[in-house]
Amino acid sequence: MNFIIQFFYTILYQPLFNGLILLYNYFSWHDLGIAVVLLTLIIKLLLHPLTIKGLRSQKAMADLQPKIKELQAKYKTEPQKQNQAVMELYKTEKVNPFSGCLLLLLQLPILIALYQVFLKVLNKGSLDGILYKFVNNPGQVNTTFFWIVGLNNKIFIGILAVLAGLAQYWQTRISSATTQPQKVAGGQKDFSNLMQKQMLYFFPVLGAIVVWQFGAVIGLYWVFNSIISIIEQMIINKKTKNI
Repeated sequence: MNFIIQFFYTILYQPLFNGLILLYNYFSWHDLGIAVVLLTLIIKLLLHPLTIKGLRSQKAMADLQPKIKELQAKYKTEPQKQNQAVMELYKTEKVNPFSGCLLLLLQLPILIALYQVFLKVLNKGSLDGILYKFVNNPGQVNTTFFWIVGLNNKIFIGILAVLAGLAQYWQTRISSATTQPQKVAGGQKDFSNLMQKQMLYFFPVLGAIVVWQFGAVIGLYWVFNSIISIIEQMIINKKTKNI
């Protein structure tokens, strides 16, 4: 357990913390809100190749649903052959069914680490032992956004919670539209369609609640992360239509 904690601290928490302070010192004019937005952009840029790969995989999986249903019907009484046939289909079509999950698994520890980083900065705790030698200690951190509104302002947090919900709704909507599987003969509805409709409303509500509970810094990250994700999804949509 100590190894896992140390690994989390060394690989995620400390680099993210130092990155935020570097951005605060040199690129945000000592405005924590702007530093958070810049850090979000950098994280999304680093994850962009994985994101695009995951989105393409989701679209490819959706396109394969009719063929998968045919195999399920063909080997209805033979589960083992059915699984083998589906895996062979993935191999033939060069689709990795798990690539979409990789990004989610990677983002979760990043989000946890970011929350710990933001909490540390907002509580104005000692930075001793966290900062690298080449990172200057800023002393007191100016916890504002565009030097106007404080990141602890409840009204601002509420606005961000609403924006996070709306952005998440739009992101989920265009993602569902892109990955909607083609209709099978007879127009049968499947479980995945029902789940997509539920997620269309569940994730926006969840996003709004998370931002309201955890504050403006998480809200800024969530809103701008969702906006960039929407842009990435639109890029995939456009490229897919041109194929």
